[in-house]
Amino acid sequence: MNNYYDSNTELLAIELKLLFEGIYLKYGYDFRNYSKAHVRRRVLNFLGLNSLKTVTDLQNRILREPDFFRELLDELSINVTEMFRDPEFYLSFRENIVPKLKTYTFFKIWHAGCATGEEVYSLAILLQEEGLLDRCQIYATDFNRKVLKIAKEGVYQKSDMQQYENNYLKAGGRKKLDDYYKSMYGSVMFDKMLSNRIVFSDHNLVTDSVFAEVNLILCRNVLIYFEKQLQDKVLNLFHESLTPSGVLCLGTKESLRFTSVEDKFDIIDQRLKIFKKKII
Repeated sequence: MNNYYDSNTELLAIELKLLFEGIYLKYGYDFRNYSKAHVRRRVLNFLGLNSLKTVTDLQNRILREPDFFRELLDELSINVTEMFRDPEFYLSFRENIVPKLKTYTFFKIWHAGCATGEEVYSLAILLQEEGLLDRCQIYATDFNRKVLKIAKEGVYQKSDMQQYENNYLKAGGRKKLDDYYKSMYGSVMFDKMLSNRIVFSDHNLVTDSVFAEVNLILCRNVLIYFEKQLQDKVLNLFHESLTPSGVLCLGTKESLRFTSVEDKFDIIDQRLKIFKKKII
């Protein structure tokens, strides 16, 4: 913890509350119900990077300098991702979800909190291999426009590809991952055939309303950064956005248990957190 707050965590909590209230009033971004531990850690790290002593000093700059706020937004954004993360999820998806999708002539997918896009391209590759990519529209959203730009470009570090290849094979990949990208100067660019079916868009799960009516929602490893009240709000947003019998995919550390929508979904895969909206 920042030395200034070592013996005064109560003061830190007050200043953080004022900071996020100010950000909401000034810019419309709402971090007030994010996990306290998560935002505290990120803000204190940001203080150190910018040689600021207190959160109050930070707030003064944030409210007066929009460009500086954008830097903090990048720090607070949840951008931990990789291609075919949790390969077992994609195996379960192939087994439990793909047969249902094959009954549709056309379907829509919302990938919420897509970050830099690696998992969106993973999904597109899976759908291509199952003969479904041409039948769908994927909406990939995030509130951070900087990471959305990276996702739209589909350009990633070549040094990550070996790990991604391993994930891809464990996820039931049927070719080689490099069949889907071109190498160039230490980077790779994914085939436009994949991104042609993806619409990348700015959407804030905390403050925005229903994005679209969809057959499938993926929002994996985002809710763990929210407090329970905000988790409930977002889960109700997802329930409202899904068609009857629509599918919701969460992260392996997330759950519908003890939430306000628990009774509104059936379980498809409890361990890998795949659920189906009940028809009422």
